[in-house]
Amino acid sequence: MNVALKGKVALVTGAGVRLGRAIAEGLAAQGCDLLLHCNRSKREAQAQARKIEALGRRAKVLQADLSKQKQVERLAREAEKAFGGVDILVNSAAIFWPTPLQKLNARELDIFLDINLKSPYLLSSIIGRQMKKRGRGAIINMACVSALRPWRDFIPYSVSKAGVVALTVGMAKLLAPQVRVNAVAPGTVLPPEKMPRKQIDDIKRRLPLKKLGSPDDIVAAVIYLATAEFVTGQLLCVDGGRSVI
Repeated sequence: MNVALKGKVALVTGAGVRLGRAIAEGLAAQGCDLLLHCNRSKREAQAQARKIEALGRRAKVLQADLSKQKQVERLAREAEKAFGGVDILVNSAAIFWPTPLQKLNARELDIFLDINLKSPYLLSSIIGRQMKKRGRGAIINMACVSALRPWRDFIPYSVSKAGVVALTVGMAKLLAPQVRVNAVAPGTVLPPEKMPRKQIDDIKRRLPLKKLGSPDDIVAAVIYLATAEFVTGQLLCVDGGRSVI
């Protein structure tokens, strides 16, 4: 258990599934109490809460549709009240699907921006102000290597994640010195279930480290950034070297 995290309150968005679930479990194992945001994955989030409580930590599920501004604002208020204030905010929830040329339109862009960028912006703004008043806090955003090198058939997604990087740097300046704001850019750690084996092998072959990562790699990065007192405004690529090729 990390002494620096023991008793801290962490809000993790998208905490019922995939990376969000792994991050929540990892923070609980380090001694944090967890606020588990979900939208459609309430059953999974509730199971996660029971698992965390079995570790002797507090856990509460908070449901909100991150595409709706009022629900995001309500989520921030409820999170602040639940356990006496949020110490660590992890903006993990995101949507992801391909948008080839024929699908590029304003609606597609709005959907990606609302969930992937606007919700972290609102949560960081509302909760960040409270953190600053309390004199402490850490915000960790989930970006993506596509923010640095946009993917051909994922332009709206890549644009939203590039915005997350800009948000991270801007908020790091705005909320300093009381609050640190950083981002993690995961590489391929949880391939989509329907991704063909050949495509996965092609990704591994191109990577300098010749292997995929695991959720544990991302959890380790989040824990580092949650405790690194002299680090703010940074993007940590955890991608097997994908961002340098």
